[in-house]
Amino acid sequence: MIRENQKYLNRLQVFLDLLLIIISYMIAYGIRFYILDSGTITLSLTTSLKPILLCIPTYFILYNIFDIYSTRRTKPLHIEISAIVKTNILSGIILMVGLFTFKVIDFSRLTLILFFIINTCLTISTRIGIRLVLKKYRRLGYNLKHCLVVGTTDSSALFLDKTKKHTHWGYNIAGIITSNDNHIKNFKGYEVLGHVNDLETLLSKSIIDIVIIGVSGADLSELSHILQVCEKSGVKTQIIPYYHKYIPAKPYMDDLDGLPVIDIRHVPLDNVFKNFIKRSFDIVFALVAIILTSPLLLFAALMTKLTSPGPIIYKQERVGLNRKNFNMYKFRSMRVQTKEEEKAKWTTPNDPRKTKWGSFMRKTSIDELPQFFNVLKGDMSVVGPRPERPFFVDQFKETIPRYMIKHQVRPGITGWAQINGYRGDTSIEGRIEHDLYYIENWTFSFDLKIILLTIFKGFVNKNAY
Repeated sequence: MIRENQKYLNRLQVFLDLLLIIISYMIAYGIRFYILDSGTITLSLTTSLKPILLCIPTYFILYNIFDIYSTRRTKPLHIEISAIVKTNILSGIILMVGLFTFKVIDFSRLTLILFFIINTCLTISTRIGIRLVLKKYRRLGYNLKHCLVVGTTDSSALFLDKTKKHTHWGYNIAGIITSNDNHIKNFKGYEVLGHVNDLETLLSKSIIDIVIIGVSGADLSELSHILQVCEKSGVKTQIIPYYHKYIPAKPYMDDLDGLPVIDIRHVPLDNVFKNFIKRSFDIVFALVAIILTSPLLLFAALMTKLTSPGPIIYKQERVGLNRKNFNMYKFRSMRVQTKEEEKAKWTTPNDPRKTKWGSFMRKTSIDELPQFFNVLKGDMSVVGPRPERPFFVDQFKETIPRYMIKHQVRPGITGWAQINGYRGDTSIEGRIEHDLYYIENWTFSFDLKIILLTIFKGFVNKNAY
């Protein structure tokens, strides 16, 4: 029944997507010729609509590539929105290239731009509406996915807690099956229906859509039997690995001649092409940034020299990619210190070592601008985890779990942790949590998002001393 409902829902979504493409273009056409041009028609709707109709297959190919018709109930909304935006951008590029290649001149560029904007907004709004309807529908007890949970372990308990928290997923827990000899009648508020030996009988008598297996490492001997019973009954099966605490939510699976191997820390930037794209962008962005900020660079250098004796540029040793040390450049914001003084002291509010101009530069991040030269050298990236001094790295790697993983990518001028407030004297644990999220979920669009957020809210920070 669940599969039938999903099939009808997917058909509805495909139909709505098709309808929205046509409606969006008609709205864009109306705005272009009836509102902006006050009814002056220079291009008929029928003629201009043909390229859009020819572009429809491209939309559905891209929607499928980006997995927008997935049956997963737990897919986050932002992933679906991202797929819709990417599809419209790529479709727009393909359409423009096609029109140029085939020398089609009977079209309005403004209408096309309006179309892609309107279609993106309408499609996103429709998907949000469908989600809201389905959430309400499932909370009322319809379109539920009936689950049987095998195992009374911490993994099973965590799954049950998640389903209680996210009732809109529509997971109905039909009961619990134990994988050991504990004679318990209730687990986390759900009835225990029997032992794994009773599984085949229970599946034949009950309507179960999915079996969730959450057995412990000690019960792995039962796993083969459980899977055989589930496959014999034709029931979909999912396994919660008992070692889930030690791997990320999206582990990378490798294949060694048929032997599956789990990479517990998948780093997208290990991919040569993705790394090339990021490095190329870094070089172009750094060059443009240096040119645009050159007047500010000169002014900051002059003020640094006039307000305090000593060098203009301050070089500080930091730990970067692959745990290799490099000299990070900053405008000097403090009085000249000995190496022993600077290596072991953390900057604090009202730090007496700071100059007045240096304090202003720190608050506005002007002192960080010379790091664009670090980017050109390859020591740093525009976006990435902030690098730390060797003295503190040696301390944190012993006290902060997973701290050293941040050195698997180039450090950045700005990062996901910094725009979320983890800058200066803030939680190291929170900072690492955000750094790891960035490392494991890197995309080019994620970098662009961080850069835009830095521009709008990241330069001035109350935690930057």
